[in-house]
Amino acid sequence: MPDGPAPEPVVRVLIVDDHPVVRAGLRAMLDATPGITVVGDAPNGNGIADLVAETGPDLVLMDLRMGDGVDGVEATRIVTALPDGGRPAVLVLTVYDTDQDILRAIEAGATGYLLKDTPAEVLIDAVHRAARGETVLAGPVASRLTQRVRSPEPSLTGRELEILSHLIAGRTNREIARQLHISEATVKSHLAHIYTKLGVDNRAAATSAALRRGLVADQP
Repeated sequence: MPDGPAPEPVVRVLIVDDHPVVRAGLRAMLDATPGITVVGDAPNGNGIADLVAETGPDLVLMDLRMGDGVDGVEATRIVTALPDGGRPAVLVLTVYDTDQDILRAIEAGATGYLLKDTPAEVLIDAVHRAARGETVLAGPVASRLTQRVRSPEPSLTGRELEILSHLIAGRTNREIARQLHISEATVKSHLAHIYTKLGVDNRAAATSAALRRGLVADQP
């Protein structure tokens, strides 16, 4: 009888990132790692369901914000809605660590959330763990989620954080409503809840409080 445990199966990885240099670097690193093989890459989430069907990955390494096409959150939502048997895990790899980005990714079904300054050995370990269905979170991300759970202050919902990001971009209630396909009355209702939770009474104060607390990212 052979001695020792059976080797882990090879993890098949699909990389989705809008930066060609990042995709190339990740592909080179992962392909050089025993037990991991890259089966494809893409610059955005366009046609992600078909790409998953064609390449059969165990894990999608997903960027969040991509300049053109379907972004990482929507692509994650599409992947995690695929039927059993053809549904890979999604491990987010991004530079963003705001509450808004983290919550949207987790709510979309991501198994893990890492930052792009993660050491190579940690990323490789995370790929194996996430492919097995384990939850993998970067230290700062885990801390932010823990803080939200323990905080005595009311936490903002994913939709409220999304509206805050539009607020910071300087959009009017009408523009926010159009972007999110909701009514202006619904936007006003969300804003009222946001003001209450942040302890403010106007848009400027809400913007300042959100940026100070790291709830959403400043707009370029």
